[in-house]
This record gives sequence, structure tokens and C-alpha cells, in this order.
Amino acid sequence: MKRRERLEIIYDILSLISKNDNLIRPTPLLRKSNLSSSQFDYYITELIEKGFVEIHTIDCKQHYRLKKKGFEYLKQYRVILKIIEDFEL
Repeated sequence: MKRRERLEIIYDILSLISKNDNLIRPTPLLRKSNLSSSQFDYYITELIEKGFVEIHTIDCKQHYRLKKKGFEYLKQYRVILKIIEDFEL
């Protein structure tokens, strides 16, 4: 089984948020991301600090949602995947 690389993990987290109508609670995101809680905390903290994701509070409950930078990462990552596929790399 192939181990996911850092950029792929970031893509997976951002994709999960995006596919969930850009609003997801921490626990479902943790479960769906297939990471340990410490790995998840590391990545989500980095994504928040770097402006890809923000915390949004609804009814006193935290949710994550993508910021413009997060959507741009997804777009650019898909371009890279397409290039890799086109050149059969």
C-alpha cells in the first residue's frame, strides 16, 4: 500500500471540506481524512495558519471551511494531476 505524501494529504483534507459543501465538523473530517489525531492536528493547524482553511462557528460548534487560497490549491493540484496523467508518469 502506497503511503500518502504531504501534498496529497493536504489535497485530501481540502477536497473533503470542499465536497462537504465547504463546511465540515472536525470529527467527521478527522475520520474521513484517514489520519491519526496527532497527524490531523498538525495538518489542520498548518492549513489554518497558512490561510487555506478557516474555523467557522455555527450554533457554538466549530466547522472548517476553505478560504480562497484553499480553493486555489485544489485547482492547481488538479492541473498537476492532469499533467502526470497525460504524460503517464
